[in-house]
Amino acid sequence: MELLGMNLLDTLTRIDELIWGLPLLVLLVGTGIFLTWRLGLIQIFRLPLALRYVLNSRKAEIGVQGDVSSFAALSTALSATIGTGNIVGVATAIKTGGPGALFWMFLAAFFGMSTMYSEALLAVKYRTVDANGQMSGGPMYYIKNGLGHKRYSKVLASLFAIFGVNVALFGIGTFPQVNAIVDSARIAFDIPEILTAAVLSLLVAFVTLGGIRRIAAVAQFMVPFMAMAYVLGCFVIIGLNLDKLPETFALILSSAFSETAAKGGFLGAGVMLAVRMGIARGIFSNESGLGSAPIAAAAAKVREPARQGLISMTGTFFDTIVVCLMTGTVLIMTDSWTEDLAGAYMTSYAFSTALAEAGSYIVTVGLIFFAFTTILGWNYYGERCTEFLFGVKGILPYKIIYILIVASGAFLTLDVIWVLADIVNGLMAIPNLIALLALRKVIAAETTQYFEKLESRDSEPKKLNSCES
Repeated sequence: MELLGMNLLDTLTRIDELIWGLPLLVLLVGTGIFLTWRLGLIQIFRLPLALRYVLNSRKAEIGVQGDVSSFAALSTALSATIGTGNIVGVATAIKTGGPGALFWMFLAAFFGMSTMYSEALLAVKYRTVDANGQMSGGPMYYIKNGLGHKRYSKVLASLFAIFGVNVALFGIGTFPQVNAIVDSARIAFDIPEILTAAVLSLLVAFVTLGGIRRIAAVAQFMVPFMAMAYVLGCFVIIGLNLDKLPETFALILSSAFSETAAKGGFLGAGVMLAVRMGIARGIFSNESGLGSAPIAAAAAKVREPARQGLISMTGTFFDTIVVCLMTGTVLIMTDSWTEDLAGAYMTSYAFSTALAEAGSYIVTVGLIFFAFTTILGWNYYGERCTEFLFGVKGILPYKIIYILIVASGAFLTLDVIWVLADIVNGLMAIPNLIALLALRKVIAAETTQYFEKLESRDSEPKKLNSCES
């Protein structure tokens, strides 16, 4: 059995390296760079407006189609993105690729913000209503409806939906998250794996069988609270080690462009490995370019596609540029990356060196909550992909299979889980990125029209005052 497991891991690793090779990295980052240029650095100049929209998005727009408010849609998307990638993924990236991986993670997220904006805009523009009266949207719909005149559009849309179901069932949605929760509960509280798996399965069943409104209700409550608590812990550690901040950032920058020498439990890494690990783990965390978050964006009660695009864009900002950057800074600042530790153990060690036992509990509880909400979010993504492929009759069987996989997900080895998750993530990104590039003119036109409308609204009072005088 051990030999079989090694052969499986070797085979999956080769497939993973092939999929996540230079072509996909260029396609992911290149699409973000192109959209950043095409949209005039929207993630810089429109970020303040986007953040204002987030603060005012708790109430749904009146008389607009949708299932939940814009804030609830963002929270659902963040529930799926703020997960083990922010704790385990960042630690894995730095442990394998060195401190420079954090720079490439940040850079990919910066350009990924324009990708996320574009995905959400298209999701709202091309969304439809299913037989149950719920909103359905995302890449499968903007591929099919946006590229409807293209011969390959239906095939490409179906491929995305198939990959999306597989990511939900065998990738981000289940195994990595369940594994993280079970390990954390066993290490911190000595709870048996089978008990944790049973309770987790019951909770997931209770929430997900209630549909998008129940998932969004849980996400709205848990996501802001857990993210702020975790980031606050990071700020405290950074504040206690403020004198190390300049050398930490200097190490990150130098390691991003040169080989990182072996140090302690770190075996050393070249630049290409840092680039690959930073981008791959960054995408695993924020999902920009995968096409998952726009599935949640399509459920928002919002009138203008560009407005929801701006709101969704902040998801990448919060997930990677805030949470992942904080985690990575703490790991490097405390020298935890040089210890003979991996994954959550490394992050827990970093927190405990600065905050004693309370630090390890922050990581453990944070990881459990992060992973749990990711399971909920990805259940919804897989559900919408299933509905696209099989109609509403496929939703209940899908949910039952999902819950059963959650129950059994505690019993796979970590190495196989991460490699399997990487493979299906990469496959999901390909049809989505092709569609984004093909629909670039639609994205640009919708964006221009929206901001021209905003400018005309802002100028109307001035014109009125001018006439009155």
